[in-house]
Amino acid sequence: MLLEIHPDNPSERKIRQVVDVLEKDGVIIYPTDTVYALGCDLFSKKGLEKIARIRGVNPSKARFSFICENFSQLAEYAAQIDNEVFRLMKQLLPGPYTFILKASHQVPKIIQGRRASIGVRVPDNNIPLEIVRMLGRPIITASLKTDAEEDVLEYLTDTYDIEERFGKLVDIIIDGGAGGNEGSTVIDCTTSPPELIREGAGPIDL
Repeated sequence: MLLEIHPDNPSERKIRQVVDVLEKDGVIIYPTDTVYALGCDLFSKKGLEKIARIRGVNPSKARFSFICENFSQLAEYAAQIDNEVFRLMKQLLPGPYTFILKASHQVPKIIQGRRASIGVRVPDNNIPLEIVRMLGRPIITASLKTDAEEDVLEYLTDTYDIEERFGKLVDIIIDGGAGGNEGSTVIDCTTSPPELIREGAGPIDL
């Protein structure tokens, strides 16, 4: 199902429609401030397993990040954020960045992985932020990408192409306009000083 939602002023009725699906272990495709992503409720085991199947990975070995509404919610899922990291995040968020942090006990073990860490985003896009706000908890973000060639990642940017390829595999595809073709910048904040893991859409000078 393709559902058009305005990125600047998301319809509350349509956001509720998406949230109803997520609350029933559904999987969605939605826009971020970087690329289109697969998503489900952070606490939906069925949803996580379904996303892992779509991505062709083992759920216990997959490293999924998730989206928070704001700093207050983010702090619930991070074990501890020191002043240096907090200042960096405050400077860059909301924006096209993923921060790797130590996980709190609130995070499902399957998300933490062996390092007991998490990838967290607060994107500069009203659609996922409104979904998370209405749901009351984070949603998974797993980039929608195809392996075009060996070591070359290609992101799907057009929702009609996305629907053609994934329409039968997910419950809702949100059309929020054209997607980007570059992932988020990833910063590991479990080390001191923070380490740049991947340079993406977000400029950074660590």
